[in-house]
Amino acid sequence: MKLREFAHSRTGDKGNTLNVSVICYDERDYAHLLMHVTEERVKAHLSDVVHGDVTRYTLPLISAMNFVLRDALGGGVTRSLALDAHGKSLSSALLDLEIPERE
Repeated sequence: MKLREFAHSRTGDKGNTLNVSVICYDERDYAHLLMHVTEERVKAHLSDVVHGDVTRYTLPLISAMNFVLRDALGGGVTRSLALDAHGKSLSSALLDLEIPERE
């Protein structure tokens, strides 16, 4: 299954750093996603674009996670030649992450 079947996403950027929030549709899926949407998996999944550290912050009261992706925007919005220098397409790419079905 794709992550997008469990959650939606929002993004924000500042310079060359991108924030991607992953918000569960159903709070019952939160523990499952915590196990499978790790810093290591996010970095590996977006390795073509994210060249710095990935830090995950958990937000259990709203069944969400926020990932801070450093060195992820080709130098930042004003320096990058990327078509989507703000990184919104990266949230869609992250939602393509394969997640096993919840038991």
